[in-house]
Amino acid sequence: MAAFEFRALDKKGREEKGIMEADSLRQVRQNLREKGWAPLSVKSSSKKSSPGAFSFFTIYLKTSLSFSERAMLIRQLATLIAAGLPVEEALLAISKQGARPAIQSLLLNVRSRVMEGFSLANAMSDYPRAFPSLHRATVAAGESAGHLDLVLARLADYTETQQASISKVKQALVYPVILFTLTLAILGGLLGYVVPDIVEVFAESDQELPWLTVAVISTSDFVVEWGLLVLLSFLVAVLAIFRLFRSQEIQMSFDKRILVLPVLGKLSRSTNTSQFASTLSILTSSGVPLVEAMRISSEVLSNLWLRSLVVEATNKVSEGSSLHSALDKSGNFPPMMLHMIASGEASGELDQMLSRVAHHQQEDATMILNVLVSLFGPLMLVFMGAAVFTIVMAILLPIINLNQLVL
Repeated sequence: MAAFEFRALDKKGREEKGIMEADSLRQVRQNLREKGWAPLSVKSSSKKSSPGAFSFFTIYLKTSLSFSERAMLIRQLATLIAAGLPVEEALLAISKQGARPAIQSLLLNVRSRVMEGFSLANAMSDYPRAFPSLHRATVAAGESAGHLDLVLARLADYTETQQASISKVKQALVYPVILFTLTLAILGGLLGYVVPDIVEVFAESDQELPWLTVAVISTSDFVVEWGLLVLLSFLVAVLAIFRLFRSQEIQMSFDKRILVLPVLGKLSRSTNTSQFASTLSILTSSGVPLVEAMRISSEVLSNLWLRSLVVEATNKVSEGSSLHSALDKSGNFPPMMLHMIASGEASGELDQMLSRVAHHQQEDATMILNVLVSLFGPLMLVFMGAAVFTIVMAILLPIINLNQLVL
């Protein structure tokens, strides 16, 4: 059975939309008529749209899952399969949990593939944006070993941990972003509206203005005349930089230089090694061969330079080298991580050591990020206070000088 999207008029003439499982378009129309509804349109939910910007955007939304949606879906699937439900029934039950129509359609299509005889991992491979290679490889390993419920539970723990880390970062950035936006708005309002009105008062007095007042007036004139153009130029420059970074050579060179920086380099290295170690841990503990696990784990690295080093290490491991020696030759991985991996290889507990490495590196990254965020707020307050104080002094100095002349 396949999933079909329909539009129909109910008995009261109201338009209804939904998704229905059936063997064909004709069966969907027949089921709708049996309910007393008049079908308007019926189409397969897995049917590909015609090319174009809008259709591409629509397809992307329909075949993508957010981090929180993926975490909840994996957890629900693990719980239901552990309770003894077959995979197809578990997928059907999850699709009825009030999820948005795009997720419901996706799950029903995956269920259709499973009912056709495909494995769950193969069915997930039709939606690579919704189920990354990590999830597909882990599910495939669980199906092969016959422990899909345990593997899914471990995968759910991993996904929820990643979601919690991302949520902490987003929450930590809320206050600095609001403060930065507020600072720009206040300065723009003062320079664009307050200062020009006061300049008219000073112009009528014909007195010589202090250099600070002249500087602020010049800045105000620049903001009024060229502020919008500067803002548009800034947006164009940002878009150009993003477009420039689509080149892998440029991005790899940039990522390599970041690792040399004192604070940002350690943050980037800790974040990427944590993601790599945690992904490699869950794959190896699920029964995925080490070389294949390293290949999949390299894809989660956001730093392209580190990713290229992991690819080289993967080739060396496939040739018979140990994991810690292959990573050590790159010279870009923390020594503690290498020692713990070597200990894990010697004791046969590589997956557990990788999990500890991931936890340790994540703590380092979180500590650095918390320090940066905690410093950003006070620095923005100091900057905003200094800017407002400068503008106020630029306004008060001519008034003070005028009073001295009168006296």
